[in-house]
Amino acid sequence: MNLGKKTKIVCTIGPVTENLEKITELIDAGMNVARLNFSHGDFAEHQKRVDNIREAMRKTGKTLSILQDLCGPKIRIGTFKDKMITLHQGQTFTLTTDEVEGDENKVHINYPQLPQEVKKGSIIMLQDGSKRLEVLEIKSHDIITKVMIGGSLSGRKGVNVPGANLSLSALTDKDRADVAFGVRNSVDFVTLSFVRRASDITDLRKILDDAKSDAHIIAKIETPEALDCIDEIISAADGIMIARGDLAIEIPAEEVPLVQKLIISKCNAVGKPVITATQMLESMVKNPVPTRAEVSDIANAIIDGTDAIMLSEETTLGDFPIEAVKVMTKVAARVEKEIYTRDTIAGYRPPHGVTDVVSQSAVRCAHNVEAALIVALTRSGRSARMIARYRPAEPVLALSDNQAHANKLMLTFGCYPMVAPTFKTVDEIMEIVRKVTLDTGLVKKGDKVVIVAGMPFGTAAETNMILVETL
Repeated sequence: MNLGKKTKIVCTIGPVTENLEKITELIDAGMNVARLNFSHGDFAEHQKRVDNIREAMRKTGKTLSILQDLCGPKIRIGTFKDKMITLHQGQTFTLTTDEVEGDENKVHINYPQLPQEVKKGSIIMLQDGSKRLEVLEIKSHDIITKVMIGGSLSGRKGVNVPGANLSLSALTDKDRADVAFGVRNSVDFVTLSFVRRASDITDLRKILDDAKSDAHIIAKIETPEALDCIDEIISAADGIMIARGDLAIEIPAEEVPLVQKLIISKCNAVGKPVITATQMLESMVKNPVPTRAEVSDIANAIIDGTDAIMLSEETTLGDFPIEAVKVMTKVAARVEKEIYTRDTIAGYRPPHGVTDVVSQSAVRCAHNVEAALIVALTRSGRSARMIARYRPAEPVLALSDNQAHANKLMLTFGCYPMVAPTFKTVDEIMEIVRKVTLDTGLVKKGDKVVIVAGMPFGTAAETNMILVETL
């Protein structure tokens, strides 16, 4: 039996992939989660994408998650009269909170408090850190800088101030309106950008709760402040995205690989999904094949224990979006075959609580009896996530009677969710398992499966039962 790769692939849907045909191709190539980036586009564009994603799911019969990525309090420059300018090393260049049309000497900045929150000597970076300015002086609404690293610059580019403790709110008015759109469209995940503290997650959780949404919250880690309280953020959120682009601007680039490994390890320990993002196959925006370094980057993220790997510009504006997904799929499948075997249980740690003990025991049992499959009968999806964190060699088939909970498991490593009827007896469990495994060809007659469930049946009971059955 081969259900394909276990590592999940998140694809950002954009202009080159938003039609039904391309989304279907992405699914066939290995996409598990469709990301909508609300830093770009309007509601009409995103509605069209949501509708096409749902139609592609119906067409292919495959489960897919929709992830809404909020813009967050991103500081950006305004536009230029001539569309693009060139900054020259050594020249002075002014950032102003006044509404002006930009030129080679001055440009608007959309954060009114910035003149009060930087000081002489502060470094300001533009366009993902490719342009560097040093603050010379502050005059009322103007920040006068010296260009340290110049180059071509167009409007609406991002601004970073490494080391500055900015008073930005994690949720903007735009984000609140975008969340309402996401709730109306029943998105599975909402990603909160520029998280700095656990209370940012709590604020978004209240908005979702008030709207009666069960969307899970993904905290995007891209600031030093978030790293300072990473344990609290992981505890408050439902999952984590390691946004390596902005993070590498805010902290030294050589620290990012170590931070990536640390965050992945912490998420694995508590069974929360983690996405590794940014520039994973950037060369494939224009080239049909990846660099060797990119292949190694993908492989190492999987070896680290990431649940998911993400494509951004590669699938929004790139010339080879389908090929990029296929590369990720092939690399993931090859790495998993090598490192996740029956010889080891990944991330072993002393279990805490009944669900943890049963989950770990189920993985050991599946190894020992050479099971073809682990079946987790789960209402919320938690037991499947707890099993998957041990990275069993066997696929984890997660059966839930709730489509929304099933969708969310598409972000978890090694989980293959399906919607199944509610059960009340062991006989009903076996009937359901046989129907969704033997009848669909997932396993063959004579294969062993390990079944995990909670008693009493039909309730949100703690996972406390293991069955080993020969089908």
